[in-house]
Amino acid sequence: MTIHLIKLCVGVSDVNQLIQEHERLAKQALKRKKPVEDHHWTRMRPKRADEVLDGGSLFWVIRGVIRVRHRILRLDDVTDTDGQGYCSIVYDPKVVLVEPRPRRAFQGWRYLEAEDVPSDLPNQRQALANAAAEGHMPADMLAELRTLGLF
Repeated sequence: MTIHLIKLCVGVSDVNQLIQEHERLAKQALKRKKPVEDHHWTRMRPKRADEVLDGGSLFWVIRGVIRVRHRILRLDDVTDTDGQGYCSIVYDPKVVLVEPRPRRAFQGWRYLEAEDVPSDLPNQRQALANAAAEGHMPADMLAELRTLGLF
């Protein structure tokens, strides 16, 4: 049975900033002739790794709202220069926008059960265009437009 992970996207203010960061990392990987994969290091390895690797995704909370996901490719054990062990969550760099869903802040990552997963937005190209427009709106105005069903 598939289970997903959810994590706060700290230091990112909107979807466009996240996409630009992934594009920058992809260019660096291509220059170094490395595979175009993204990763996030975390202290704790998921105990339910088999379920995560059975089609799970990493969902990102941006400014209090679940906005995007990435398909998880694998979980690697890594060590930093000080010898400290971590788990590297390696994921597909393709950003998939999902139905926005509010989520309170939390520390670390959490499991996200299949029944709690927001749906992918049906038209990803239009969703990306909308996300670009959102980056120029004040947060309170955007929230009001969403409440009214206009955005």
